[in-house]
Amino acid sequence: MRADGTAPGRPAPDGQDARELLRGCAREVVDVAEGIRAVSARTSTTLFTPALTASARRRPRTGLPAQWALLRALTGKQGLGGSAITAPKGMGHVLGAAGEVLGRESLAALVAVTSLRLRIAAVLVDHPEFVRDPGMRRLTEAVTTDKDLAAVRSLRALFRDQGAQRALSGLAPLMAELLAIRALLDEDPHNDETGWALATGRELSADPLHGVSAAHLAGLDQGEGAAEAVALTDQERQVIATKGSFLGFLRNIEMLSTNGRILLQNVRGPDGVVRYVLQAPGMAPGRPRTDSPQDFVGAWRNLFLPDSPYTRSILLALRDYGIPRGADLALIGHSEGGIAVMNLAQSEEFCRTYRVTHVVAVGSPVDNKKPADPRTWVASITNQHDIVPVLDGRGAGSAFDPHPNWYEVDYTGPTHEFPLCHMLHEYIEHLRTVVPEARERVDEALTPYRGPVVRTQAYQLKDRANPPEGYPFLTLPTTSLPTTAGPVDVPVRYYDSSAAHLCFPVDADAARALLPGVTWMTPSRLGRRALAVLSLYEHRCTTIGPYTEISLSVLVDDLWRPRPYDVALDLLRRVDLRRTGRYVVSLAVTSEEARAVAREIWGQPAVRVSAEADLTGRDLAVRSPELGLAVDGRLGPGARCPEADWILYGRRGESTIRTLVRAHGGLRLHSGGGIRLRLDTGAAEPLAGHLRRLGIATARPRLVLTCPQFMLHRSAGAVLPR
Repeated sequence: MRADGTAPGRPAPDGQDARELLRGCAREVVDVAEGIRAVSARTSTTLFTPALTASARRRPRTGLPAQWALLRALTGKQGLGGSAITAPKGMGHVLGAAGEVLGRESLAALVAVTSLRLRIAAVLVDHPEFVRDPGMRRLTEAVTTDKDLAAVRSLRALFRDQGAQRALSGLAPLMAELLAIRALLDEDPHNDETGWALATGRELSADPLHGVSAAHLAGLDQGEGAAEAVALTDQERQVIATKGSFLGFLRNIEMLSTNGRILLQNVRGPDGVVRYVLQAPGMAPGRPRTDSPQDFVGAWRNLFLPDSPYTRSILLALRDYGIPRGADLALIGHSEGGIAVMNLAQSEEFCRTYRVTHVVAVGSPVDNKKPADPRTWVASITNQHDIVPVLDGRGAGSAFDPHPNWYEVDYTGPTHEFPLCHMLHEYIEHLRTVVPEARERVDEALTPYRGPVVRTQAYQLKDRANPPEGYPFLTLPTTSLPTTAGPVDVPVRYYDSSAAHLCFPVDADAARALLPGVTWMTPSRLGRRALAVLSLYEHRCTTIGPYTEISLSVLVDDLWRPRPYDVALDLLRRVDLRRTGRYVVSLAVTSEEARAVAREIWGQPAVRVSAEADLTGRDLAVRSPELGLAVDGRLGPGARCPEADWILYGRRGESTIRTLVRAHGGLRLHSGGGIRLRLDTGAAEPLAGHLRRLGIATARPRLVLTCPQFMLHRSAGAVLPR
């Protein structure tokens, strides 16, 4: 079915639709692959049966050659291939795993990959732009030829050249096929079952909501999740649908937004019977939330672990709403909401409690799920450039539709950029203008619910199983401060970061020349030398957004009463009582929010640049083309260190700004011999000039302090009268 109303793909020489012809070939080829896999399983079972093993011991002259012939057929390059071993335990499993690790793909897997390539060819009939795009072509070729390094480089180049949003939406129609090929061809035998399921359309699990019993429906107060009835605002009550219709239900979901609410409505159908409709929005964008299960973590958990706080909260809302047992119930959801309602429809206990007549999922990865009641009518509506629906493993070229009572609309909408193409507003507009026949088909199926709405109630869902995010380290009072990039809550909290601090002994006079022109700020001396620190940060989740940070600082003495070697004594004091600190002489960040906060709140001379950092492993890599700076190398053995809290100094006007930084994570101390700092000849000021004046433009650090994953918070800068 071409739900978008466009003409079918290019015709084959005999007049057939080329896309359908390729999909038909893919189905036939995967049947062959299934047959080969079944032969492999039977051969493996025969080879390792106790009777054959005992026979070989009794008659080695005939029994051993027979076993050897079976083993060669099963593991040989000209036979079924090493990874065709399907015995779950014992020597057969060991031989199969060894064959895969040695890079020997099974015949069944190679045939399945051929089917996937045919599916990719079917997708390319509707998306010829992938053939013309060199980045997409390089990525597809690298994945299908099992070239890991080339695939990673192609993906990075694609994101860098086109931007992450366009790259993600471009990958969406091919994502499932590329993932399946990668799983079947890689050297990890544990990925075979996943790859095979993606390639053949089989389900990985039968009843993911196993365990949702009558006890869950009757008494979920002790479990995860919670639901509280809340009132709609006057403005919301004015726009809420007063009559049941498909677009009316979707507009209700759009009105709810993604703040953790769902909507339940009673609808009196044309036959006078009152039926019930559950409407569930998708996940909230941004970082994980502590007040609702409706976030990225919840969506991922719903996808793979359907017995989740979202589904449990919905069950509590249904119980509070008072829907009678056996009543007709329609479930409608967008994105994560579609996953959640489909998970409920999979539960046999839920379907025994209510008669789930319809499930409609828009922009949701639900194609690998199956309702427990075969009478349930299911509709799935997806935009081919929306990357979220392909997370279930079925892409636009999937050869199989395992659900007979399933209406599937997979169209190519005019909106290609992600996440715009995933937003419900776009889906509603496309159902009006691009695929109106799909809207009419769903409305026809929902005829029993097309009547006046007689009751409406919203529920606020809550995730009360998890403590507040960052608890207890990051649970602290905050204050909002204005900046040119918008209001910012301080302390600024960093939930997931990596760092490497490169420590260089430098000439004390050179370090003093980089400090402000005041007599009372002097660099701390370690013997005859001062200490400069090049700090590299990869901030993945913060309250001001993710960004990369490159900072050059100099260790300075107490601003009022400097003492020799006071820095050593300061390490014994609590961080809030320390008198020494690090003065930031140069700072580069990759986001406008971070630049504004650093300049306006912390008094640090921040500039915005582009940079990439990988600080999570033994191999460090930081590059900034705009700065002309690169740091790379491999860390040697390290020793554990105490938590590293510190004081940072900056300047704003005639005042010094003191910022308290507290960190929580595993800090390690390494020698710096394996790390190299490089500057291009035309590297940009001011950072490059500071490094050259300190004499460390090409030096190796004496010491390196690393923390692959940690949390921290930075206070608002305190203004000092100096």
